[in-house]
Amino acid sequence: MGDKILVLDAGTTSTRAMVFSREGRMESVAQAELTQHYPKPGWVEHDAAEIWDKTLACMREAVGEGASQIAAIGITNQRETVVAWDRGTGEPLARAIVWQDRRTAGFCAELKDVGHEAEVQKRTGLLLDPYFSGTKMRWMLDNDDAVAAAAQEGTLAFGTVESWLVFKLSGGTHVSDASNASRTLLLALDGAQFDEGLCELFGVPLAALPEVVDTHGQLANCSSDWLGRDIPVCGLVGDQQSATIGQGCLSFGETKATYGTGAFVLTNRGGDIPHSDNRLLGTVLHQSGGQRTYAVEGACFVAGSLVQYLRDQLGLIESARETEDLARSIEDSGEVVIVPALAGLGAPHWKPDARGVISGLSFASGKAQIARAALEAMAHQTHDLASAFAADGAPWASLKIDGGMSANDWMAQDLANILDLEVERPDFVETTALGAAICASVGAGLYTTLEEAASAMRGPARSFTPAMSEDVRKDRLARYARALSVA
Repeated sequence: MGDKILVLDAGTTSTRAMVFSREGRMESVAQAELTQHYPKPGWVEHDAAEIWDKTLACMREAVGEGASQIAAIGITNQRETVVAWDRGTGEPLARAIVWQDRRTAGFCAELKDVGHEAEVQKRTGLLLDPYFSGTKMRWMLDNDDAVAAAAQEGTLAFGTVESWLVFKLSGGTHVSDASNASRTLLLALDGAQFDEGLCELFGVPLAALPEVVDTHGQLANCSSDWLGRDIPVCGLVGDQQSATIGQGCLSFGETKATYGTGAFVLTNRGGDIPHSDNRLLGTVLHQSGGQRTYAVEGACFVAGSLVQYLRDQLGLIESARETEDLARSIEDSGEVVIVPALAGLGAPHWKPDARGVISGLSFASGKAQIARAALEAMAHQTHDLASAFAADGAPWASLKIDGGMSANDWMAQDLANILDLEVERPDFVETTALGAAICASVGAGLYTTLEEAASAMRGPARSFTPAMSEDVRKDRLARYARALSVA
């Protein structure tokens, strides 16, 4: 057996396969974009068959002739996206409903109106919001004939993306790791498996759900059909938990923020089940031998997707890289402020019906001002989260950042300025994939603990320190608060 790790990173806009050495060096990568389907305002869908086909092609490209060197596979994924498939045929029954999708806002409101949210939050750590998987499953059952028929016949399988990929890789193993399962509204944070009472509340058949397993260990087996030999799947972990592990936030209180399609902040809270009075989320960070480590999380739905919107929908820029040069080309945003509620507002506001706002426009406003305001929105949203974490008794002493947007030096410095905190960014910003590699390496026995693996596999980092006057900071935050009030 070799000592390399194959990581499958099934993201929102693309799927990738990467081969990591035992020391954490990425040796090869293959990537394919995923088609985004927007059939109605607020609806976002993927083709699950496309996710599988492109993931398979990427893993074959990344591994090449080196399958004999792969010790294990780790998978990390967009978490709350729901796939429905037939256990017998192994084929999807409908398009996957993506985590950004807001179609179940009405159902969530109904459950809130009859008083279910407090008990749901207490048991699951989550709020009643379309973001989470359980309401998406219920919508499929109510609105898709093929899904409803499969449920009636007992052949329906529901799962998040890691569950779907494991089923296809293994030829029928139906599992979900605890970090992903904790994002469904169907798992009590102190429950080993999906909860019958929660399934009844949301109208989801327990029989259609996977077995909940650890985030690292001997979890499944990839068939020789795909890479020419059987390879164990030894790591399964949701993307934000994976990034937290990849950042080495394995001790109580350590915090990371990932800026990808959305922005997600997690603080390690150890073995105590978390509770928030400020509309943050409790989630499973990782699990081994049934023992869980938890985190508090704040999620902003729009981060990098705002820059993508400026590029693809408005045509203001040709590439994301332009935003840094545009931001540096002017002294300030000219009072232009963006509230990026293109998919509603997440934590700590939780307003699924909110819509994006661009305020402060004048004839002096051009694409540089709008691009800079888009980057500034990342710091504004993160400041909202920092305030909520502090109110919950979990203030940040510093912040580790990663994800594609974090490579932007101007944005990293702006975060430090607005948060008035030191911000640390690793030289290798793909910590989501690295976290899955760390989990799989421990699951395969290459290392004994996550701490040992993270110490060996993480590389150097760069720090950004605050350099903004208090007056400028207060003025920025006040303008954002005014814009936020009309979102």
